[in-house]
Amino acid sequence: MIPRSRATGRAVAYQVFYRLPLPLRRRLVRLAVPKYIVGAVTLVHDAEAEGAGRLLLLRQPPGNGWTLPAGLLQRGEAPVVGAARELFEESGIRLSPRQLTPAVPNAVVHAKGWVDVVFTAEVPASTTELTVDGAEVFEAAWHPLDDLPRLTWPTARLLAYYGIGPLAGQFPPPVPDTTP
Repeated sequence: MIPRSRATGRAVAYQVFYRLPLPLRRRLVRLAVPKYIVGAVTLVHDAEAEGAGRLLLLRQPPGNGWTLPAGLLQRGEAPVVGAARELFEESGIRLSPRQLTPAVPNAVVHAKGWVDVVFTAEVPASTTELTVDGAEVFEAAWHPLDDLPRLTWPTARLLAYYGIGPLAGQFPPPVPDTTP
């Protein structure tokens, strides 16, 4: 229980805060809250794959491991729009934002100050042409989920949230069931 005097002080502070002009309130909030870099990631599965399935991975500079199609959001860009844009820029796969499904969990907050907003999609690998620019992305390829190539550390950690890859079951801790 919060002591009455402390609760009253908070109430007064909120009343003063909400009487301030909106631009000043926004500036104060920006000063007080943590700052995050926000990226959009897409887990693209092969719709035709049998067994464990296949996942689209990219080899990017410096080329020491494989990653997922992902990138930073532009100012004011919706995460699903950014995910579709980055998927096209890095792999040549053009999907509308409506064709992307929010992953569960949809957002992964990392300790180093960034947030990944994650989406999934399925496309038929046999009829989907992969196009890379050779500068930002060296190679794009489909890989069996039960035989993934060497992943970058951030990619392996992110995939673990979805039960995929070498860290699945080890990291992160299981998400608690919140169903009633």
